[in-house]
Amino acid sequence: MFLAAAAAIIAAMLLALARAYAGPTVYDRILAVNHIGTQTVLLIAAMGFITGRPDFLDISLLYALINFIATIAVLRYVKRDRAKAEPDS
Repeated sequence: MFLAAAAAIIAAMLLALARAYAGPTVYDRILAVNHIGTQTVLLIAAMGFITGRPDFLDISLLYALINFIATIAVLRYVKRDRAKAEPDS
């Protein structure tokens, strides 16, 4: 059952990777990378559940927090960079 779940998660990660490559805007790419991070958290948590190692759940929660903070930081950077590029009216 773990192999089926892992295969589904990896397939979703590959689709998100294709979206990150093809995304027409930077926001589509950021969303796709965030999706890959979320799927990684699910994969780590499932692996920890199947192997009976509860410390993997702690690692997955930490990775989720880092993924969230990194996404917010990149979005703020992009917003600031775009605000500089626009001419003042």
